[in-house]
Amino acid sequence: MNINIDSASYAGSGAEEIGTSLLEEMDDLLLYSGTSDGIDEAGEIMEDESWELVQKKGNQFVINDQPFYVNGFNTYWLMVFAADQSTRGKVSELFKEASSVGLTVCRTWAFNDGQWRALQKSPSVYDEDVFKALDFVVSEARKYKIRLVLSLVNNWDAYGGKPQYVKWGKAAGLNLTSDDDFFSHPTLKSYYKAHVQTVLNRVNTVTNITYKDDPTIFAWELMNEPRCTSDPSGNMLQAWIEEMAVYVKSIDPKHLVEIGLEGFYGPSTPNKVKVNPNTYAQQVGTDFIRNHQVLGVDFASVHIYADSWISQSISDVHLQFTKSWMEAHIEDSEKFLGMPVVFSEFGVSAKDPGYNATFRDTLITTVYDTLLNSTRKGGGGGGSLLWQLFPQGTDYMDDGYAIVLSQSPSTSKIISVHSKRLSIFNSKCAWKCRWGCRKKNPLKTSLYHDEL
Repeated sequence: MNINIDSASYAGSGAEEIGTSLLEEMDDLLLYSGTSDGIDEAGEIMEDESWELVQKKGNQFVINDQPFYVNGFNTYWLMVFAADQSTRGKVSELFKEASSVGLTVCRTWAFNDGQWRALQKSPSVYDEDVFKALDFVVSEARKYKIRLVLSLVNNWDAYGGKPQYVKWGKAAGLNLTSDDDFFSHPTLKSYYKAHVQTVLNRVNTVTNITYKDDPTIFAWELMNEPRCTSDPSGNMLQAWIEEMAVYVKSIDPKHLVEIGLEGFYGPSTPNKVKVNPNTYAQQVGTDFIRNHQVLGVDFASVHIYADSWISQSISDVHLQFTKSWMEAHIEDSEKFLGMPVVFSEFGVSAKDPGYNATFRDTLITTVYDTLLNSTRKGGGGGGSLLWQLFPQGTDYMDDGYAIVLSQSPSTSKIISVHSKRLSIFNSKCAWKCRWGCRKKNPLKTSLYHDEL
């Protein structure tokens, strides 16, 4: 089944439609970050005017007071690959490929706790070579005009995470009975805070820019997919989020902060739990609206995994869920939170029964289509991050969700077209390019600010 992105996707009462023909006409005109390598039509180097911190204004992201809608991706293992000279080149290769299709944000791990090639070998003890690898990742991202969401710890045991902090606590003689003690025990919270402080105050050895001052960093993520199943009421996790969001902001008030949640509705909104993919989702201690109404949290995060949450076998039900899941969270981000929402992980596994590449393209199109419906109305759908992008030759790391752009021309085109369409909206209030100010173009004659 194909879901076409056509003019109907953009229809709205009282607003001028942005049809496919206009968007495709713009495809040949637009210069967006990454694909032009900073060179305009005349071959002149463009000034790097836009490399400033991303901020939040109401339910939208802005840079220099201009809209910034996100088309991005995940590649969690960049630091580990950069730590080995034999694989470091894959980091640059990935950013170059991502930039070529207009992707502007990458989410990756700024943690590796007590494991192989660990960043943090034990509480507050760091491997400087691995930290230099993270420095390299940040500097390469800037080189390719890609901003980073840096996650600070994992809920799961991959790369150490919450279970590793508990192991450290037990080794120090603490009486701990659950991995969820991570959220409540003062010593474990102090370990986490020390890590936050170390990363945010790190001076990049490549660029000499302190992380907390670097506009390459889009946002800090408190934790990847936090869950606290030992307290389904959500109070324990809520208290942790309240404490840590403010703590991050106390060190770095400039950058955006998000939690890293999957988006499950909890006890504070019983009328919303029917939106969840299953009944278990409301028992994991998370609470989408309550969690995001916390001081210091700037935007909402949601993940989309119909093949994990509903059924592994591929079906149209996955597409229907994806659309309704997104629309519910966009509406709630506007109505209750007053902040953008980023669908910071979404994908489908090639290992699922019934999988084929056409279905993956349809799922990605569904996500992009739903976001564009929000974007054209100035809504809270701030963007999305594919899970996940890989360069060639890294198949042994594939969890089933890997997308290799050079091997997936149809997917690559869908991503590229979405990037170009978003760049129309990102340019709606000002046209930075010299030619844009002097040439008559469809944007000037057809796309007025209020009609987008």
